[in-house]
Amino acid sequence: MCLSALLGAGRHDQLLALVEKCPYQSWTYRQWGVKALVVMGQKFEALRYAEATQGLNEPLGRIAEACEAILLSSGLADEAYQRCALAANRASTYLATFRAICRKYPHMQPADILNDLVASTPGEEGKWFAAAKDAKLYDLALTLAQRSPVDHRTLIRSAEEFATPEPHFALNSGLLALYWICAGRAYEASVGDVLKAYDLTLRAADLAHGREPALKQIRQMLEGFPQERFVRSALANANELRCDG
Repeated sequence: MCLSALLGAGRHDQLLALVEKCPYQSWTYRQWGVKALVVMGQKFEALRYAEATQGLNEPLGRIAEACEAILLSSGLADEAYQRCALAANRASTYLATFRAICRKYPHMQPADILNDLVASTPGEEGKWFAAAKDAKLYDLALTLAQRSPVDHRTLIRSAEEFATPEPHFALNSGLLALYWICAGRAYEASVGDVLKAYDLTLRAADLAHGREPALKQIRQMLEGFPQERFVRSALANANELRCDG
């Protein structure tokens, strides 16, 4: 409250002097110093002041957000993106993170932003599937879903929603849902999920004029997981597959 009052009163030098009396560098207090320097027109000093606060237990995301705001307000969007964007815009979901960065950097191509985000989370490429789909980067979305697991329910929804407008994307989304279930990487998958993924895959295959190739892929998928029993049992009555359980 004291630091806020000093800032509101325009007593910036006093505010900075008081913050310096803190025995350790804490963002709780130093953020007011950053705000004071910005108001004083000393943006470069404010940036250095903020970056100097990055200790082990400090809120790095909030510090990055403050630095990003300084750089953007200075017309340095490219520098802001390179230095701060990824850390400053981490949201509750991968999709929300992607959207937040796209809003702040409209001059950049969504594909470039997404590729940078994917590179920042090695081994979790599939987590960005929804972001790629949101950006209508369907080929990239499928590539990501092949590299690491995607929630089978997300893939099933894609197979359902895109059957008509993007049958190729819907077809492969359905196939990938079945693949990750077969691979044992689907959390709480049910028989209903398997049957829905199968039905939606064939529906999309019909629209894409590729029913037989889709069935062949499913057969090969099952052959590739010889110890898998759950999906085989769920599809035991699918005559086209000739599953024998």
